[in-house]
Amino acid sequence: MLTDSKIRSAKNLEKSYKLTDALGLYLTISTHGAKRWYFRYTFDRKENRLALGSYPLVSLAAARKLLASGVCPSLQPRRV
Repeated sequence: MLTDSKIRSAKNLEKSYKLTDALGLYLTISTHGAKRWYFRYTFDRKENRLALGSYPLVSLAAARKLLASGVCPSLQPRRV
């Protein structure tokens, strides 16, 4: 399981990498240090990936709350 301290201490490397949480939630750290949340899920036997936002604008708690809502995020209307 991820914690905020693990996320804050994640350093950018020569290649981008993932920090996984649970239920398909993960954070990518780019070579430039950008941290973005993604949710990997399967729908109709196809694997999909949904971007949830950038850390720290979308916190770990907020990302987990989106998944715990039980509603498929890609089917919700976009908030502008």
